[in-house]
Amino acid sequence: MSSYSGVTSDHFNGTHFFDPDGSPPKSLREVLRWQFGGGRQRVRWPDWVPSPHADIPPARVEGAGVRFSFVGHASWLIQTAGLNILVDPVWSERVSPFTFAGPKRRNDPGIAFEALPKIDVVLVSHGHYDHLDVATLSKLAARFSPRVVTPLGNDITMRKADSAIKAEAFDWHDRVDLGNGAAVTLVPTRHWSARGLFDRNKALWASFVLETPAGKIYIVCDSGYGDGRHFRRVAEAHGPLRLAILPIGAYEPRWFMRDQHMNPFDAVKALADCGAVQALAHHHGTFQLTDEAIDAPAIALAEALDAANLPRERFVALKPGQVVEV
Repeated sequence: MSSYSGVTSDHFNGTHFFDPDGSPPKSLREVLRWQFGGGRQRVRWPDWVPSPHADIPPARVEGAGVRFSFVGHASWLIQTAGLNILVDPVWSERVSPFTFAGPKRRNDPGIAFEALPKIDVVLVSHGHYDHLDVATLSKLAARFSPRVVTPLGNDITMRKADSAIKAEAFDWHDRVDLGNGAAVTLVPTRHWSARGLFDRNKALWASFVLETPAGKIYIVCDSGYGDGRHFRRVAEAHGPLRLAILPIGAYEPRWFMRDQHMNPFDAVKALADCGAVQALAHHHGTFQLTDEAIDAPAIALAEALDAANLPRERFVALKPGQVVEV
């Protein structure tokens, strides 16, 4: 298997990436303990939970505005500065190396693929199947031929699957000019990456800070909370932030998920740490990856905001197809 090779750094040892302020991924033994150990309390999701919303986005959003359309799970269409930007696009039925098994979609994408405007840029945060979907990237390449901005090593996965995918790989803290006054910077996040059993952390993972005419948008596709330093560092280096997109789902059981996925109470702390004016929630309600109920993240988010004495409208959990404009 081909994998990234490059100079060593404070987060790359020559063969594997690592987060000096994070935690390594759980071992196979711990995975088996979670999946098959006694006492597991997994809430089964309904087979189908349709969203009452469906978006038909405009061709472009010009001027100083930003339009956010929630596609589902961690997928977004962000329209700003005359650019159409997709984040972690997944239109596939399953997020799995197999088409016949693995987590299955429980609602349609909030935008039908045929209703997408011309896509200029795609941001892919890391290699997990619920974020890097080569089938969707291949369809996007065939229809729009967009730039695909991703952390180091994920470009190899993409080009191996389809040489037409225009992948550009970058390191943490690299700033990428997107044109029309927009840019994106890849920033460290508390997570890890893999596509199989033998390639753990051979590709990098990242969050994004997107510069727009309306201000900076902090896009966290997957992250644990830790002690919050990753979020505080983004505030220090890139603040002030107009809006943050933060994950709130796939967090139970905590002994297993704590280091890689925030729960809603963690996400509210992350919002305070990064200092964003407003937040949108994602990474919930479409694919069952963990043990909590389908509606548990949204319910817990409201409880976490109340406990922190924050207005619920400051941090909103959307359903696929819903739109927010700034």
